[in-house]
Amino acid sequence: MSAEQNIKDNTSNKEVLSKKSETITGDVYVQDVHKYFGVTKALNGVNFSANFGEIHAIVGGNGCGKSTLAKVMSGVLPADKGKVSVMGIVPTSPVMAREVGIATVFQEVMIAEEASVVDNLFVGSDSFWYKNLTQREKALKAQELMEDLAGEYIDPYTQVFNLSLPIKAWITIGRAFLRENTKVLILDESSAALDFDSTERLFKKMREFRDNGVAVFIVTHRIAELIRISDKATVMRDGKDVGVLEKKDLNEKNLLGLMTGRAESGEKSKSTAVQTKTEKIVMRAENLVVWPESTSVNIEVRRGEILGVTGLDGNGQDEFVKILAGVQESHGGTTEVLDNNDKFIKYNSLMDAKNNGISFVSGDRKKEGILPNLSIYENLVVPLYRTTSKAGWLGFVNWLELNGIYEWEVERLSIKTGLKDNLIGSLSGGNQQKVMIARSLATHPKILVLNDPARGIDVSTKRDLYIHLRNFVEEGNTVIFLSSELEEFIDLCPKVLVFRHGTIFDIFENEKVNANTLLEGMFGQTAGVGSTSISKSSNTNIPEKASDNDTYVKNLDTPIKKIIKEFSPDAVFVDGQNQFGLEVIKSKIPLFVYLRGNIWLEHKWAK
Repeated sequence: MSAEQNIKDNTSNKEVLSKKSETITGDVYVQDVHKYFGVTKALNGVNFSANFGEIHAIVGGNGCGKSTLAKVMSGVLPADKGKVSVMGIVPTSPVMAREVGIATVFQEVMIAEEASVVDNLFVGSDSFWYKNLTQREKALKAQELMEDLAGEYIDPYTQVFNLSLPIKAWITIGRAFLRENTKVLILDESSAALDFDSTERLFKKMREFRDNGVAVFIVTHRIAELIRISDKATVMRDGKDVGVLEKKDLNEKNLLGLMTGRAESGEKSKSTAVQTKTEKIVMRAENLVVWPESTSVNIEVRRGEILGVTGLDGNGQDEFVKILAGVQESHGGTTEVLDNNDKFIKYNSLMDAKNNGISFVSGDRKKEGILPNLSIYENLVVPLYRTTSKAGWLGFVNWLELNGIYEWEVERLSIKTGLKDNLIGSLSGGNQQKVMIARSLATHPKILVLNDPARGIDVSTKRDLYIHLRNFVEEGNTVIFLSSELEEFIDLCPKVLVFRHGTIFDIFENEKVNANTLLEGMFGQTAGVGSTSISKSSNTNIPEKASDNDTYVKNLDTPIKKIIKEFSPDAVFVDGQNQFGLEVIKSKIPLFVYLRGNIWLEHKWAK
């Protein structure tokens, strides 16, 4: 049976499932689940089943009900109709779900900023009358777990507010992994704050849970990741399940067809990166010091340019874009922007940046983005209160103008909202992110600084975002675009800066902006216009002891070695290096390294 026919069968079978939901069987099953928030139907009759020992993806666009379903399955939200059953038991509260063996990692990074790592990991683990472990035992276990998950030593007594967002994400994930009776593991967009190396470690843990008989649910919008890790996928659209795909039918074409409700060609767009039409400089950084010990950065940004910024997590790119946006101070050097009189002026604060047409959108919407106690409407228009006010010093807010701006931004970014007076927290994570982007666009900035803006946004919404960015720069504006997902730069950015150790390691332009070359730069190899060392094409001095079956990779870092070992267990790393600094990997198996976005980079540089 063809994949297309299988999709049609899954879709047509939905009506049968709705009428005969009692026939659904499995170790875990969701039966005719409905959940309403006022007039909004978050879940409108969801049916599917899963078994222990499988990784089951729940996928769909923003606002389709994925996260709501995860909360219903976890006992956090009661179903208005229908039920969720785990081995015949229906959990109706988080406590009951925990007793049944359900462990959940929710979409938002939920931690106590002022508490330590160990306290965040073990919160709620003790009973009212006694402690299961001593504080020393907890600290040792926390240290071991975090080193295993994050790939680096984390002091268990460090206060969490000192840590980066990916490490905070690992703490929330680790909290679920500490459960000893876990039978069902639910991961809601858990890889959103992780780079691809960290995602590999997460996937390895998921496989371990699956192989130990745990039912693993991954709630995600990242098609490439779910295709690779999942054994089965349930696709949701508008609060309903619209089809179930088995492993053999899991591909981008089938998934997008079910998610959007229309046939997808499966062909990628042939669009090209936006080419800058002028050499006019609108922003520049001179001798900018990102880290106290790092090499200074000098960069010029042109009008009408989409400048990409990337790097392995923790290499200074996050601090760099925050400095350009005035959010964070540098350790030296200057940042300048072109004012309305075509003169460069220095700035070093958020207010200075804002007054000169620079707007910032953070990827950490919970800490740096949304105002949780305000409504959707207020979150979007709050920066416009002063600029649209009337009657001089009396400052009457022009509500009529604000209403028009709100409706325009919601429509053009396709933000799925309920009543505009609802709290921002009532929206899905992806729609919250779109409100933040709309808020920046509504201020009509000249330079838009985006710090991983597509985190938590589905594929179709990402495409819409790229279209808006293209239109934005076509109007003569400028974008600085940081992302941890390398495929986002392709066909969008004509130039990408790669950061290592707090400074620009390499610069890639035009045809060199592709997944392979960017990854090489991120791991310390050279391929772009900013390189100063010898490129791999010049590697002719191969050690004499090497054989024809050897594979050569230059300047390998430890994380990449771990990934190579996973896919090629018999690989042997030789310490001896020639004058070009080559490391020799002796393996007869072709070596591939997974790159987020379903792209495989082949490391096979034979002599």
